Parts: sequence; structure tokens; C-alpha cells
Amino acid sequence: MIGIFDSGLGGLSALKEVRRLLPSEDIIYFGDTGRVPYGTRSRDTIIKYSLQDMNFLASKGVDAVLVACGTASSNALATLREKYPNIPIIGVIDAGVRAAAKATKNKIIGIAGTPSTIGSGAFEKGLHAVNPDFKTVSAACPLFVPLVENGFVSADDEITRLAAKTHLAPIIEAHADTLILGCTHYPIIAPTIAKVIPDATLINVGAAAAEELRAVMDNGISTLRLGRVQYFVSDEPQGFERIASIFLGEEITDKVTRIDIERY
Repeated sequence: MIGIFDSGLGGLSALKEVRRLLPSEDIIYFGDTGRVPYGTRSRDTIIKYSLQDMNFLASKGVDAVLVACGTASSNALATLREKYPNIPIIGVIDAGVRAAAKATKNKIIGIAGTPSTIGSGAFEKGLHAVNPDFKTVSAACPLFVPLVENGFVSADDEITRLAAKTHLAPIIEAHADTLILGCTHYPIIAPTIAKVIPDATLINVGAAAAEELRAVMDNGISTLRLGRVQYFVSDEPQGFERIASIFLGEEITDKVTRIDIERY
């Protein structure tokens, strides 16, 4: 059984990829909707929240975990792995780095992320470790997560287009040919981002992490399951159900359970 957690809805983009790649695996998804966003929190708070999220998934007996949150991956992954050495934990940072390194032609790579992820420098460090000649241009995008969480996801939403144009201006000016979508919320507005920076290859870090998770599961962890998905959130389920149904292409009404994450 696979566990996936994110600060809210963004991790559903990774969940969708995991289901495509591993259709027979049971999945538990936790979205910390009561405390979203993580990207503007302090590092200590992010680690605390991530540990509680991981504790909840571990209590369900998961075999592996995908941290479908760029902020948690960049700030808390080492702590999670230290506490749970026997559970494979896949983050989106390393997966995104490897995908971007393969995609770039001009060696100019843009990184869009939450303020905390950009502040950590995790993507930049990873890319320069792969190739010191890479030029990285980073942009904190604090408006993207609230826009997604509030349903401003249509390619025709002018407010989202303006936010993307403003946030990504340094990356556009640098002529990056590759853009890492460093938060799993961002692929949900990828059509809008693609309009603003049409010549760049967009790297979906959740999809890249899902590929790496499949390799882990194929390496002796996977067992025959029923392909069931259970959804848990830390706030009222209704808003999550409505938007999640749009992104997943199926109704999940009455399939979402609210939990008290502070207990974990």
C-alpha cells in the first residue's frame, strides 16, 4: 500500500500519475487542507507538519510513501527518512532535478516553487551537483497555491495568467528552455503557465516522483491489491471533494474522511 501526502490538493497530480503507473496498488492520500499552504511556513513548522503527516500514513501500515509536496520534500525529507528508515520515502526534489537535467538543451533551467522551497535552494543544489555548468533561475510563486486551492485553474482565468506572468518574469527573461514546476499544485495550472512561457519544457515533479516510486514498488515491495484509494483531509471534505473530482476526472463525493492530524 502506498501513502501520499501534500499540504492540500496539489498532490492529486502525483496521485493521478501513481494510479496510471500502478493501477493495482492501494493508495492512502492525505491532504493537510486545514493548514495549507506549507510554503509560507517556517522550516521548523514544515518539519512538524510533515512528521505528523508521515505518522498518520505509517499508522495505516503503508509500504512506501511519496511526499507529493515540494516544500516538505525540500525541508523535511531527511528528518522523515531518519525516523522511518524501513519505509521507502520518495520526494519530488531529486526526481524533478533528474528530469530537468535530461530535458534541458541550453542548460538554462527555471525553478518555480513556494517561497520556502526556493529559500531552501534544494533544486539549485541538486542541479549544480549534476552539472556545475547549469544556469538556474528561481522564482518564488506565493500566489499559485491559493489560486489552485480556490479553483482558479482554467486556462482562461485572467488572474492566474497575470500571476504567472508576474512570478515567472525572471525565468522568461533568462530564456530558460526548461521549467521545473517545483510544487505539485503547479501542474494543475500548467496550461496557463505554458501560455506564459511557451518555449520551455515543463517538468512535473509529481509525475517524475511517481516514476521513481514505481521502480521502488517493482523492486519487491509491490503486492497484489485492489487498486482502492482512500482520501483523508484535515479540514471539511466538501471543498476538497468538489475540486478533486474535477482534477481526477471522477466523482469522489463521500469518499473523503476528515481527521484530526494534530493527534499524530
